[in-house]
Amino acid sequence: MPLFDVYPLTDITIAKGDGAYVWDDAGTKYLDLYGGHAVISIGHTHPHYVARLKDQLSRIGFYSNSIRIPLQDELAAKLCLVSGREDYQLFLCNSGAEANENAMKLASFHTGRKQIIAFTKAFHGRTSLAVAATDNRSIIAPVNQTANVVFLPFNDVTALQEYFTKNAREVAAVITEAIQGVGGIHAATDEFLRAIRSLCDEYDAVFIADSVQDGYGRTGKFFAHDHSGVHADIYSMAKGMGNGFPIGGILIAPHIKPKHGMLGTTFGGNHLACAAALAVLEVMQIEGLMRNAAEVGAYMMERLQQIPGLEKVRGRGLMIGFDVPEAHKDLRQELLLKHHIFTGEAKPSVIRLLPPLNLQRADADLLFTAIHASISAEAVLD
Repeated sequence: MPLFDVYPLTDITIAKGDGAYVWDDAGTKYLDLYGGHAVISIGHTHPHYVARLKDQLSRIGFYSNSIRIPLQDELAAKLCLVSGREDYQLFLCNSGAEANENAMKLASFHTGRKQIIAFTKAFHGRTSLAVAATDNRSIIAPVNQTANVVFLPFNDVTALQEYFTKNAREVAAVITEAIQGVGGIHAATDEFLRAIRSLCDEYDAVFIADSVQDGYGRTGKFFAHDHSGVHADIYSMAKGMGNGFPIGGILIAPHIKPKHGMLGTTFGGNHLACAAALAVLEVMQIEGLMRNAAEVGAYMMERLQQIPGLEKVRGRGLMIGFDVPEAHKDLRQELLLKHHIFTGEAKPSVIRLLPPLNLQRADADLLFTAIHASISAEAVLD
């Protein structure tokens, strides 16, 4: 039986990983500066992470949310402490799309309204409402189309204010990434995020911070939105939350009240998922990974800005992007195939860097050497 062919695949089979490195089935070593779409937060096969999962699996791997699972309470306490949201509530699920889906559903329950404001170049997932709030018509099926999501220009405070003035009674929530990932590593301005907070307060709407890719310490603070000094009502999380084990969740402000049955999940918050997520937070604390992300990220930004031929280097912490001009259009492929460095991309010509948060400067230096070599070789050929 063939696999349903929806992924454009690179012909490499990864057989093992360690820290910021992976090896293919032929034994070739690669520097992983993409982390499987920002998923690998504490490094591949971190010893504490592996031990936590093995220990939990030897006890029990799964039971449903029909019984008490103390690991969920332990995770909630640790997560609220590390994130600085100690009075928030936690709902656990399995992925970023589910997290955003539940965040928007909860906002609608809370407000009694239907409309979601999203923004140009946003990506919030591929499930029903999450994909409807994603600015990419090619992945929105007819059944996903809805008048309940409206797109406004990203970073346009005036457009947002005008929309609220005319339609506030319909708006359940505003959802935004602090740094758009799939959209090309574009950061929301402090003014923009503060305007969202102010307008949601004024009109009793819910501010949803999509932190699936830019959260969990990647930018040097737990949530990328924290750099603007604002708190959202709901934070969606996944990717780095489990370091590869499927888990997602939403942190929910205390004024949003639960009731039985309004949200639910079979697998969300299972024993193994909680063990993985606890291991991630423990390593982040013990090894100071948010500080490392800020410091190594600043170093990488400075070095990349010094390389002629790269354009618009941008980002924060270990969420970095830069534009590749036409003259160097094959750079990403060369980094992978010639220099054995995994990176990501955003259309049309952006290279994205989303490495593990424990990346070291010496690891990053390999990238700079490889980029210089590739650009120099292309210059000689020209």
